[in-house]
Amino acid sequence: MTGERALKTRVAWACRILAMDGHVDLTLGHVSARSRDDDVYYMKCKDLGLDEVTPDDILTVDMDGNKVGDEGELHLEAALHTEVYKVRPDVGAVVHTHPPFTTALSGTMAPLEYVSHDAVLFPDGLGVFEETPELITLPEQGKAVAKALGARRAVLMRNHGVLVVGQDVPWAVLAALTLERAVRLQMIASALGPLSPIPTDMVQRLHPDKYRDSFTERYWEYLIRCVRRRGLDDGMPPEA
Repeated sequence: MTGERALKTRVAWACRILAMDGHVDLTLGHVSARSRDDDVYYMKCKDLGLDEVTPDDILTVDMDGNKVGDEGELHLEAALHTEVYKVRPDVGAVVHTHPPFTTALSGTMAPLEYVSHDAVLFPDGLGVFEETPELITLPEQGKAVAKALGARRAVLMRNHGVLVVGQDVPWAVLAALTLERAVRLQMIASALGPLSPIPTDMVQRLHPDKYRDSFTERYWEYLIRCVRRRGLDDGMPPEA
């Protein structure tokens, strides 16, 4: 596959994996990946659920947030992706979804606690975007979300959902899945008794051992196998 087609295929697989993990919210939610030459990014189109996206449903978008290729309508919240890419050259992929547990956390004042290895993926904690629960449709709003994200992997969007980033698609997907699991485990733990978080110094030591690039690519391959085993790969190409 060409570089463009390969990235579009990865974005489509990301959508299928997120859907499998419970991130579906009607046709809402979107994933994107920055092109290798940085002048465009590839983003899921509007009006399809995460569970039915194929590589042909991925749009080409310029860094001004305009669709410049492919069939389909652009999501209203493309500004989220555009503005993050502009200020985070280290980011190669962006996920915005409304997963149940993380979205529930966004409706509270509770922080992410380090009660599991999953939470260790976020040693700098989570950003919080407080300005509005509205759809983020304007560049100024996207810039504010990017500012709240800062140098972190994820930002809670108050009463709305979450935006997660990664250096590439597998990392962004891993972060989105891991955050949802971390919040779910935190909720379960809090129901069982007082929380006993991992100490901050241990979080910093554990993070580089637990989360490595070599592991992430293997996780990505495993997640694609899971999608296929569950028969959720209709319309997807044989390549990963």
